Amino acid sequence: MRVNIGEIARRAGVARSTVSYALTGKRPVSEETRQRIQAVIEELNYRPNAAARALKEGRTRTIGLVIPPASQRLTDMQLGFVATVVDAAARADLDVLLSPSGGEHERSFERVVTGRRVDGVILMEIRLEDDRVTRLRQSGLPFVGIGRTSHPEDMTWVDVDYETLISQCVHHLADLGHRDIALVNRSAELVAAGYGPGHRAQAGFTRAVAQRDLHGVHACCADDAQAGLSCVERLLAEHPELTAIATINETAITGMYRALAQAGLAVPKDFSIAGVAARHLAENLDPPLTSADVPTIELGARAVELLIQRIADPGSPHRHLLAAPPISLRGTTGPARPRA
Repeated sequence: MRVNIGEIARRAGVARSTVSYALTGKRPVSEETRQRIQAVIEELNYRPNAAARALKEGRTRTIGLVIPPASQRLTDMQLGFVATVVDAAARADLDVLLSPSGGEHERSFERVVTGRRVDGVILMEIRLEDDRVTRLRQSGLPFVGIGRTSHPEDMTWVDVDYETLISQCVHHLADLGHRDIALVNRSAELVAAGYGPGHRAQAGFTRAVAQRDLHGVHACCADDAQAGLSCVERLLAEHPELTAIATINETAITGMYRALAQAGLAVPKDFSIAGVAARHLAENLDPPLTSADVPTIELGARAVELLIQRIADPGSPHRHLLAAPPISLRGTTGPARPRA
């Protein structure tokens, strides 16, 4: 049987409007009547719809998740964050409104900020200087970043410690005897635009190379397999002494594998790769990638939790979570062998 307000009203012996008032609190209802209505609701296992709850609480029961433009292929890591945020929100009885941002999508982002469609926003793929963060601060709409700007104390965020993780990858490779290592970063356009993970990865790489007195090479690479193939072909041609790569560009990794195979280099016997990637991707590559596995489930769920807290208390102190998971040793790193 379909349960609605009319059925509840009939069983409770009251008007439909009285049930509506009891659910929304728009008008007072006697305690006796309210209890009678509540008893029927519990008997029928009725759940008030989102509109009724929102009207009662003055909220939409919806959060916005601002993602990269739909024209870009989302990485496994980004997809993991989207799925986890949606799941964590559902468990909190919240809906999620997905909205792209960047380029021609700025109007979509502005509608999220000003349209009273959401109670708060989770913002992905944050730049060191990010106009979206500035706009959200100005609007007063509660928000949480998956990522952080160059002034991280001014917002609530969860993030991956790319600087530390790439540094750990370099130290791991150096411990295996590798002296000539390349960093394969994200695209040149992203890095030039101030993409936080790209800049922090480069900083960690530069620091670790200096600490271990290594020869380091930095290359940017677009987010696709063909770009990974071309990037590694170019690196091998220009730097034939290279024996290892550290990377944060998980979408290009299959192309990197292909370039090494075409060059006659076996992984890890002749050449090693380590990186920062989603666990699912790392485990399903052939060979499985030695990587720091980004805890997307933990970070996405935490972002939702922090946003709920900020919606309830917008003036509360900002909170932060910086994740630096250990490197999972798999099948792509081994002792260095001098290149012929």
